[in-house]
This record gives sequence, structure tokens and C-alpha cells, in this order.
Amino acid sequence: MLFNSYEFIFAFWPVTFIVYFLLNRFCPPLFGKLWLALASLFFYSWWSIKSLPLMLASIAFNYIMGRSISHAKKQKSRKLLLTLAIVGDLLLLGYYKYADFLITNVNALTDAHISLLHLALPLGISFFTFTQIAYLVDAYRGKAKEYDVVNYVLFVTFYPHLIAGPILHHREMMPQFDRKRGKRILPGNVARGLFIFCIGLFKKVVIADTLAPIATQGFDTGNYLTFIGGWVTSLSYTLQLYFDFSGYSDMAIGIALLFNIKLPINFNSPYKAVSIKDFWARWHMTLSRFLKDYIYIPMGGNRKGVFRTYFNLVATFVIGGIWHGAGWTFILWGLLHGAAQVIQRLWQKTGVKLPRWCAWFITFMFINFTWVFFRALTFDDAIKVLKGMVNFRDLGLTLSLDLAGNILLIAAAFLVAVFARNSMQMARRFKPTWKHAVYIAFLFVFSVLYFNQVSEFLYFTF
Repeated sequence: MLFNSYEFIFAFWPVTFIVYFLLNRFCPPLFGKLWLALASLFFYSWWSIKSLPLMLASIAFNYIMGRSISHAKKQKSRKLLLTLAIVGDLLLLGYYKYADFLITNVNALTDAHISLLHLALPLGISFFTFTQIAYLVDAYRGKAKEYDVVNYVLFVTFYPHLIAGPILHHREMMPQFDRKRGKRILPGNVARGLFIFCIGLFKKVVIADTLAPIATQGFDTGNYLTFIGGWVTSLSYTLQLYFDFSGYSDMAIGIALLFNIKLPINFNSPYKAVSIKDFWARWHMTLSRFLKDYIYIPMGGNRKGVFRTYFNLVATFVIGGIWHGAGWTFILWGLLHGAAQVIQRLWQKTGVKLPRWCAWFITFMFINFTWVFFRALTFDDAIKVLKGMVNFRDLGLTLSLDLAGNILLIAAAFLVAVFARNSMQMARRFKPTWKHAVYIAFLFVFSVLYFNQVSEFLYFTF
């Protein structure tokens, strides 16, 4: 079920909340954790009961391997177990996510006729795989030990983050479930959690889902765009993706806070970034952390010379692109971001500093340009949009009422994304006052009115 659905908001969420704290009040702590773990598995099964056995098998495999790594006394044995576990996780992810992509390319290169598998991608597989890989590496490094199976299942499946992240670390999550203060309802956390949730709900269903048809129209229909059409298409997706993903992350943070669990912040006004490095310090922050800690640094980071540093940067972002999706457009997107990281480092060596507005403009234009490849289903679709963005021969100045409305919507969303305080900044200033109560009520009611339109969450497919 979607966070922005009647069954979640008016049934599943309140029931899990009430039962959890009743169990904490009258039963041993294990019962509350077990309830949340089972509720999270039900939440996942609501989407795809067929994927549940796969998730349970993945959890069992990684739990056993994590324990084995923690108990192994010899360094060689620990390293071998870690390698086998990661290879197993990547093979599972690769089979479901990349098998058809590989088969398609083999067929194209060799003129073979291997049949595609047409596998249904299990929901959230990228997120729960990366979460468990992080746990395995932390277990190898001695930073995480989990000998309780209920704790481990809850760590992986805790439903606010299950489908779309953030990507979690065991050491930052599980101690929170054992705090005595967190075993009872804390009104301050409830108020702040609802505040953050309603902001995220508004961002998702009112802004992102309203922008979605505009982007879809430009990317997926027709083969020609005017200058205005090209920019409307690219900017609508750039803003849709931000409000969709950051809105869903806000909802996850808000939901978890009602259970007295603080999930890591995943967004910090990324479209205010003044460099590509600054952007990745603000966008999908837990993925950036994962790529840095578990790919870039183990590859050598910046410790093995200038050329190797640049290679590691590009390789890390290419891997990040592959993680997002099975397609050459995603690989190119990652390659472009890796190259941009290298160019920025080379520019810094010149000692020349651009005016802040200029640095922001270049960064935003680059981000908007590369999102075209991220969104396009094919290279032809990407080229169509990019050609439209430089189609000075056909400016498309004759505006229809719909197009004018789209432009106004994009302009309003842009101003919010670039100039307004973000949800986390607002949450830090939050106080449970009547003013905020009215604000929350308005956001919630207005958002619920939009539940009748088609809603999708973009990262379900990544």
C-alpha cells in the first residue's frame, strides 16, 4: 500500500501504532518488536505476496552469513565469508534486475536469440539488498553484531523505510528500539512526526503527482518538442522527481518518528547546490553515504594518487547509475556525474571561484540535463527532449491554456524547491501550537482531496 492511500493512513498505520505501544506497555519488549516485524512483512506482502518468500530467503541468508562473519576468528575466513555473502546478494539482485538487460545486449552483439526472462522486479530489492550489504561489511569490520533474529528482521523490514529507503546502518537503528524512553508514546514526537508526514504527503500527491503527467506527455508521446515544450518536459521531471522522492522520504521519517525512531535525513534542498559535490551531499544522502563508505573508499578513495582518485570517482558513480536501473541511459547518467566530479576537482585546482549565482546556475542546468537520461526510456526519447531544449527555430510561443498552466505550476514548484525552507529545517523550528495544528490540518485535508488522481512512486522501479 502507498503511504498516500486511505488504507495506510486510516487503518494500517494507526493499528500498528496503537498495538505496538500497548504491547510495550503490557508485555516484554520482544513482543513489540515482533509485532512491528510481522506488520512490516504484511505491509510488503500487500504489494506483492509472491515476492515475500524471496525477501525472507534474502533475510535468512544474510542473517546467517552476518553471524558467521561475526563469529569467525580468522581474518581470512571472515573475508571469505564476506565475499561469498556479497556475491550472493549481488547475484540475486543481478538476476532479477539485470538479467534481461544482459540478454538483450548479448543478443544485439552476437545475433543470438536468447529468450528474455521477463522477470517481475521484487519491490524494494535494491534498498533491502544494499541495507544488508552494509550490515555484512559492518559485521566484518566489527561495527555490528546481531544475534537476535527478530531484531534483524525488524532492522531490514521496518516498513517506513522498506520500499524506498533511506538506506540504514544497523548501529544507528537497533539501539533506538531498545531505549526505555522509546517504549511509550511521546507527544512531542507524535506532533513532529505528523508535521513532517503531512509536508511529505503534500509534496508527493499535490506537487509531484500533478507534475507527473506533464513529464510523461513530453517524454513518452510524440517525437517532436518545441523549445518551450522541451524545457517544460525536462523541468517538470526534474521537479517531479525531487518532490516525489523527498516527499516519500519525509513521510517515512514522519511515520518512524511516531514510533520514536529517527531515520536519517535523505534530502537537504539539493536544488540549492552550488557544485556537483554539494549536490551529492544533499541528494539521496544515505545512498551517497553508502557509495562513499562501501564502494569509493574500499576501491582506494583518494589514497592512491590523482589518476586513481579520478577513476574511483567515475567508477563509483557508474555503479550508482547501474544500481538505479538496468539500461544504458542509467549508465550514461552515472558516467556524466562521475565526470562532473572530476571536472570540479580540476577546476578547484585553478583557484578560480565563480560567483555563487553562476555556480548554482551551472550546477542546476547540469542536473536538469542529466535527469533527461535518467528519465528517458530510450536514447531516442532523451535526444527528442534535448533537441527540443535547443530548438530555437520553433520556440512554441503560441501558448495554450494548458501549457500556460503547466508553466505556472513548474515555476511555483521551482520557487519552492530553490528558495523555500525544506521540511527538515521547518521541523527543527516546529512547536506544537495551534498555528501549526491548523497548518498540518490544511496540508492533510488538501492532500487527501488529491488521492483520486493516479499516483506512482518513482523509486519503486529502482
